[in-house]
Amino acid sequence: MNKFVKGFLSLLFTVSFTFSCKEIKTEKTQNKETEEQLVSKDLKWSERMALSEIHRFPDPTLLDFRDTPRWSYTNGLVLQGMAKVYEQTKNKKLYDYIYDYGNRMIEEDGSIHTYKLKNYNLDMIKSGDAIFYLYEKTKEPRFRRAMDTLHLQMEGQPITSEGGYWHKKIYPFQMWLDGVFMAEPFHAKYALEFIEDDEVKRIMDKIVLQFDLIEKYNRDSDTGLYFHGWDESREQRWASKDTGLSSNFWSRGMGWYGMALVDVLDYIPKSHPGRARIIGYLKNYAEAIVKYQDVTGTWYQVLNLPKKEGNYLEATGTSMFTYTLAKGANKGYISKTYLENADKGFEGILEQFITVEDNGVINLNKCCGVAGLGGNPYRDGSFEYYVKEIIRSNDPKGTGPFMFAAMELNK
Repeated sequence: MNKFVKGFLSLLFTVSFTFSCKEIKTEKTQNKETEEQLVSKDLKWSERMALSEIHRFPDPTLLDFRDTPRWSYTNGLVLQGMAKVYEQTKNKKLYDYIYDYGNRMIEEDGSIHTYKLKNYNLDMIKSGDAIFYLYEKTKEPRFRRAMDTLHLQMEGQPITSEGGYWHKKIYPFQMWLDGVFMAEPFHAKYALEFIEDDEVKRIMDKIVLQFDLIEKYNRDSDTGLYFHGWDESREQRWASKDTGLSSNFWSRGMGWYGMALVDVLDYIPKSHPGRARIIGYLKNYAEAIVKYQDVTGTWYQVLNLPKKEGNYLEATGTSMFTYTLAKGANKGYISKTYLENADKGFEGILEQFITVEDNGVINLNKCCGVAGLGGNPYRDGSFEYYVKEIIRSNDPKGTGPFMFAAMELNK
């Protein structure tokens, strides 16, 4: 190896090492600053959770315990919570964290790092809420272009025979409760902001239709609860050959749907006939879930089988139900008496799931890590499947809704 090559490699190593050290130093500095805020201020639970998430994941692209950056709904969920907290506290650390995600994931031409439109995956719409927030703050054209791409996906999303969005292209003819939360609040907000009048009504009609179809197919008339998935084709092993429905009432599945109901109402115009129907759906939903609220204030992983061996009190669904009831009551969609259930739910979260470390960081424990239907390895939607999926702490599908709930209840 000649002297020039040796010298170049030495320089390259030195530069790489220096940048690496700077990155580590910056991350350590950020964590120290975050810890100082956590222990030095009398924080509300929402801000404490937001700062705890930053402490756990200094890089916002790695939320959800990732090794490499990925455009995902979990990032959008947590960042949307942080945006709500920032608007109340003006803690710049929160805004900088949200912006860091958009800055890293959205290229100058508006392309979205790791996103593939051709997958037609409703989950991928959710982080659009964080980008919408950043666009409102900065007016950077790249953020608008990224949202245009997500709108383009919604315009081309494959549908059932009645117009219901497939959850993903790889899950044909299937509607999941998750999907309406991932896509519809963002799409409604986008339409109001960027689409012309006649087209707005067309999009709102499509959005309301998704809720109408969930009510038509996924709701159980006996309990008022909702089955996780419906397969129009009846081809999936998890689907009943008679109804196309999955076989259980999964807590977080219903949690997604509840949050979709209260959030989409922020954008459905009062003049739209579907708005009253959605409020009616929310009233029935609230009436149903409080019947299954445990004495601790929390809810079980499989809602209607609390005494079945293996079932457990679960944090993500509980946080979602608490938020749904609190926001629904605060907005006047449902009776104010449901605030009692929401308060009981939040106190249950603190008693059953929250632990506090010496440095002020808080943990949300007993979170179902993941659950779905079909796929490989195959997920059959059985009771045993839901209770045997991984349980972990600080899953973003819980920490985000925890912030939502804490904000609504001003905890």
